Amino acid sequence: MGAASRRGCRGSVAAPRPPGAVSARAAAWPLPRAMAAPPQLQALLLAINTLLRKRRYHAALAVLKGFRNGAVYGAKIRAPHALVMTFLFRSGSLREKLWAILQATYTHSRNLACFVFTYKGLCALQSRTRGKTSQAHSFLAAFIGGWLVFGDNSNINIQINMYLLSRVLFALCRLGVEKGYIPEPRWDPFPVFSAVVWGLVLWLFEYHRPTLQPSLQSSMTYLYEDSNVWQDISDFLIYNKSRPSK
Repeated sequence: MGAASRRGCRGSVAAPRPPGAVSARAAAWPLPRAMAAPPQLQALLLAINTLLRKRRYHAALAVLKGFRNGAVYGAKIRAPHALVMTFLFRSGSLREKLWAILQATYTHSRNLACFVFTYKGLCALQSRTRGKTSQAHSFLAAFIGGWLVFGDNSNINIQINMYLLSRVLFALCRLGVEKGYIPEPRWDPFPVFSAVVWGLVLWLFEYHRPTLQPSLQSSMTYLYEDSNVWQDISDFLIYNKSRPSK
């Protein structure tokens, strides 16, 4: 490639500098080697990575990573849910709403992290003391963790436990069919299941509303009661309720 081509790619050719001179760009941007981590930090990272690869510490390190994953997953799950539910149904200032979102996210993240830490720790302890693992170990560890972490009767724990309950019942029914304890249905029972669930929830909402969770009450009030009230087209199509006149 000629000099003209090099000028087209890199601009004009700079005048030669005396030996040992440093350009302004070189002074402002250190060489890649200068950007590398300090030797002390490199040694620390090497020691940590060596420790992480040791099989003898795998169980304890798995417990710590379980705590980390529980915290991250809890935040990922709760933050968008709290954001939507708070801005849809919660009243108050923007600061109060943001604080409620942060508080709910922190609680969910902390509880899930503590449960994973407890569960994996107890499983590892039972496996070490017994010399082997069994199905009872998993149930006992989760039972203790559920009692300690999710046993507090709070809104967040209620939502999590109710979420799990529906899936546990589904799984137990499938397990019963798989093991032969429940005869396999000859037709799809899901339509009957759906009809019973929706019939019961609307009956409870109409006649025994306090028995339902507050979030479910808010959702159903919006759907089935607020849709009965309007003043004009503004709160019929645009807003749920008329805005107060100033």
